[in-house]
Amino acid sequence: MKTLKRVPGLLVMVLMGIGSGQAVAGQPVVVNIKRMGLDTALQIARAAIAQCRKEGVQVAVTVVDRSGRTQVVLRDVLAMPLTLSISYQKAYTAMSFNAPTSTLAARFTSAVSIAKVKNVLFSAGGVPVRAAGSILGGVGVSGAPSGLTDEKCARAGVAAVQEDLDMVGM
Repeated sequence: MKTLKRVPGLLVMVLMGIGSGQAVAGQPVVVNIKRMGLDTALQIARAAIAQCRKEGVQVAVTVVDRSGRTQVVLRDVLAMPLTLSISYQKAYTAMSFNAPTSTLAARFTSAVSIAKVKNVLFSAGGVPVRAAGSILGGVGVSGAPSGLTDEKCARAGVAAVQEDLDMVGM
């Protein structure tokens, strides 16, 4: 019975907040989120592949959006199938932590660390995609003999579009 007495008051508070369009607890009613376009994500992936080819390696590149969902995947002809899932994990991790994956391994060393979370991989080769202080996504590269080469290629991919991202006035 006590629960039923509380319902009308709660209902009025909820309806007032929703009906008035007012922010609840200081939060806006609608949040605008910037996302990179498909062509931008594709440019990143192609530039990363091109850099790795210059390095003499064939890789897979995954670009994820700010939600961690795959936006573009490219796998060069001789890159192993395993590189697809690893490049995704690197991109997802870089986006999630807004940091290059090469900088994360030392941060999480305990036995019950976040490194056991699905799709989180602390191995060099993933970098975030940022514009004007906002995270837009991540890019992961896998297949080079060294994670540092993977990361060099991922950075080249982001560098190919960074000027455009900086110019959009986000």
